[in-house]
Amino acid sequence: MERDGGGGSLFFRGLQNRSHEKMKLRTRKSTLYLSQQKRTGRGGDLLGENIYLVLFTIALRICNCFLVQTSFVPDEYWQSLEVAHHMVFNYGYLTWEWTERLRGYTYPLIFASIYKILHLLRKDSVQLLIWIPRLAQALLSAIADLRLYSLMKQLENQQVARWVFFCQLCSWFTWYCCTRTLTNTMETVLTIIALFYYPLEGSKFMNSVKYSSLVALAFIIRPTAVIPWIPLLFRHFWQEQRKLDLILHQFLPVGFVTLSFSLIIDRIFFGQWTLVQYNFLKFNVLQNVGSFYGSHPWHWYFSQGFPAVLGTHLPFFIHGCLLAPKRYRIFLVTVLWTLLVYSMLSHKEFRFIYPVLPFCMVFCGYSLSNLKLWKKPALSFLFLSNMFFALYTGLVHQRGTLDVMTNIRELCYNNTDISSASVLMMMPCHSTPYYSHVHHPLPMRFLQCPPDLTGKGNKSFPNFKQV
Repeated sequence: MERDGGGGSLFFRGLQNRSHEKMKLRTRKSTLYLSQQKRTGRGGDLLGENIYLVLFTIALRICNCFLVQTSFVPDEYWQSLEVAHHMVFNYGYLTWEWTERLRGYTYPLIFASIYKILHLLRKDSVQLLIWIPRLAQALLSAIADLRLYSLMKQLENQQVARWVFFCQLCSWFTWYCCTRTLTNTMETVLTIIALFYYPLEGSKFMNSVKYSSLVALAFIIRPTAVIPWIPLLFRHFWQEQRKLDLILHQFLPVGFVTLSFSLIIDRIFFGQWTLVQYNFLKFNVLQNVGSFYGSHPWHWYFSQGFPAVLGTHLPFFIHGCLLAPKRYRIFLVTVLWTLLVYSMLSHKEFRFIYPVLPFCMVFCGYSLSNLKLWKKPALSFLFLSNMFFALYTGLVHQRGTLDVMTNIRELCYNNTDISSASVLMMMPCHSTPYYSHVHHPLPMRFLQCPPDLTGKGNKSFPNFKQV
C-alpha cells in the first residue's frame, strides 16, 4: 500500500510537472507573440511605425508647410482652392478648363468640404482658408513618406529604409511641392501609398484591390497619373497566374466604382453627364492644346527637367541604379518610361515628373547604404545643398504674387469704406491666386488668355476679365 501510494504520488507529481511545463510553454508563446508584434510595428504604434517617427514626420511636414511661402504655378490655386471657394461661397471665377469641362470636381471637393465645415463653424477667416488645405496636404504627404519607409523596411532592411527615408525628406523638390494644393502633389501621394500595397517580392502588405483603387483614384484626379503605372500594371498582369480573375474580379470592379464615383460628382456640379478624363486627354494629348502655354524640345526632361528635379541627388541616383538588385529594375523602367512618354508631349513642366521622384529616392538610399568611407561627407553635402535650394525656393523665389494678395486683403479688411475700391492685376495670366486668398467680394480684374478652342488657328490675345 505504501509503495502504491508512493507510486501514485509520483504519478500526480508528474502530472503537475507536465501541466507546469505547459503553462511555461504558453507563457513563452505569448512572449514570442508580443515580440513579433513589436517587430512588425504593431501594438501601440501609429501607422505601423514607431509613434515618435510618425510624430517627427508630421511635425517636419508642418514646418515644411509654413516655410513654403512662394508661388509655383497657377494650377495650385485655379484647379483647387479657387474652385472650392466658388463651390462653397458662390462667388469667384472659374477658368476656361472648367467651362470646357476638362477638370473634375473630385479634388476640389476635398477642399470645398474643409471650407464648408469652417463656414458652418463660422471660422472661415481668410488665413484658415489659406492654411488649412495646405496643412491637410502636408499631413497626406507625411503619411506617404512613412509608407515609403515602411515599404523599404519590408523589401530590404531598416538601414536601407532609413537612407531612403532621409533622401525623401531632404529632397528640395519634394519640400517645394509636397504641401502645395496641386493635383500633381495628390497624384504623388496616392502613387507612394499604392506602391506600398503593390505585389513586390518581399512585401507583406500586398493587396491588389487597395493599390488598384488608389491608382484609379489618382487617375480620376489627374488622368496622366496612369502613365507611371503602365509598366507596373503590365508586370503584375504578367506575373499573375490567375489573369482572368485579376481583371474580372479586381481591376474591372475597382475601375467601375471609381469612374462611377467621378461621373456622379461631376454630374452634380456640372449639371450634365461629363467624362472629364476623356476631355482632358483629348485637349492635352490629341489636340495638344497645352503647347499654347509653352513648348520645349523632346530632350528637355533628360537634359534639364529630370536633373533639376533630382538636384544633388543625381550622382547618388546613378550610383544606386548600378548597385540595386534586379528586383528594382521595374522602378527604373517606370522612371524611364515616364520620362519618355512626357518627352513626346510638347508642353513640359517640372511638376509633371514629380510622381517618379520617390522611385528615384529608392536608388539614392541604396547608394548611401553602400557608401563606406565617404558616407558622412555625402550626407552633409546632400543635406546642406538641398536645404539651400529648399529655403530659397520656399521663401524667396516667386514670392511677390502672394505678397500682393496680402496688400489686397489689407485693402478689404482695414478700410471702413471700400465700396468704390477695385483691383486691376496687370500681370501674366493667372499669376496670382484670387478670392480664396481674399475672401471678400471686392471687384477685381485680371488678364486672361484662354487658348483657341475653335480649331481655326486664331491666336488668343490677353483680355480683361472682371468679377
